[in-house]
Amino acid sequence: MPRVWVSIGSNQERERSIRGAVQSLRERFGELTQSSVYESDAVGFEGRPFYNLVAGFDAGGTVAALKDVFREIENAFGRVRGSEKFSPRTLDIDLLTYADFVGMVDGCELPRDEILSYAFVLRPLAEVAGDEVHPVVRRTYRELWEDFDQAAQPLATVAFDFDG
Repeated sequence: MPRVWVSIGSNQERERSIRGAVQSLRERFGELTQSSVYESDAVGFEGRPFYNLVAGFDAGGTVAALKDVFREIENAFGRVRGSEKFSPRTLDIDLLTYADFVGMVDGCELPRDEILSYAFVLRPLAEVAGDEVHPVVRRTYRELWEDFDQAAQPLATVAFDFDG
């Protein structure tokens, strides 16, 4: 089964949404590898800070089927979808990688370009998959994080109890 990495974020009901997303993913996919939880400012709009983390698991099935599961979990936690890409949200689960697939797969661009653009994605990914190689730029996530302009997008590690 392919290794999957997802980014999980919330800036509304953050603790409840993050805890619920992780529990829902565990119930569906079993054991997760989880990064620390990080707090970051909203990007692209004025809003409350986000909690973000990255989780990995082995998953069978298609990218389309995974996206459907993620959408179902998001909806269960009150996700409201609008036309604006950057907006407040109770829960956002994004597929970052699916094994080493590259390109458009089931309507999803892989690997997700946000890996290289946002500290709140790259830092937690480097934490849990630091030795894995980005399938396009052919550098490890750890190397990418070391070269990232970390001061431009500050993150704070959050003490987080996943069991509530």
